[in-house]
Amino acid sequence: MPFELLPGTPDSPVLLHVPHAARTIPEPVRRGILLDDAALEDELDQLTDAHTDILAERAAAAARVTPWRLVNRLSRLVVDPERFPDEREEMRAVGMGAVYTHTSHRARLRPPDADPRPLLDAYFTPYAQAVTDAVDARLAATGRAVLIDVHSYPSKALPYELHGAGARPPVCLGTDAFHTSDELLAHARRAFAECGGTAVNSPFAGTYVPLRHYGRDARVSALMIEIRRDGYMAEPGGAPGPGIEPLAEALTRLVDALS
Repeated sequence: MPFELLPGTPDSPVLLHVPHAARTIPEPVRRGILLDDAALEDELDQLTDAHTDILAERAAAAARVTPWRLVNRLSRLVVDPERFPDEREEMRAVGMGAVYTHTSHRARLRPPDADPRPLLDAYFTPYAQAVTDAVDARLAATGRAVLIDVHSYPSKALPYELHGAGARPPVCLGTDAFHTSDELLAHARRAFAECGGTAVNSPFAGTYVPLRHYGRDARVSALMIEIRRDGYMAEPGGAPGPGIEPLAEALTRLVDALS
């Protein structure tokens, strides 16, 4: 299953979106990647938002009103469902658009003549439709949708980061001028206040909204949560530590405030 929609309470407007927690790469996709097995495992360590699916699962289980969850079960090295699939995507400048051509250290990931269209058709488009449908279902059921994007990021900037010189707080809150209200941001700041500090749009900015709704439907609210990995796991790709519990509790508080 490339992705999974895990149901919440019918009247919950909240959708927890976990796009980068998986390491799975289907074998036909693996054959198109230039890295040997050891280098690929290292790249997965660097780029996987490890255990963010666990954070979302624990928050959903503890919340007063169970949120919905959409979890990507494939690695972002297959496709990155959060990128624009066209020239609007600034990460294309470092070979990391919807289909990555380069690694986090700017080495070649795929051959120069690799055609991204089969991957976009097979994986990106169905995933985008699934998120769109999930948001539409929350709108139909509750009149609003609150999309919380759950990510993590390394304590030290990787070479691919276009804005890696900014502050790297324990929790980064990514916002959008249209889809992130002051109230939503305030809820997130309060929820994560005990997790070591937050900053807005540093080192990563913005948040994911399906293109059908992006900049058009004010009923869709969105916020990105980026958690610095050294606060809850052994970097770069190790096991979760005790820090995962207070972060799960903070995410639960946010979900409760939004439900």
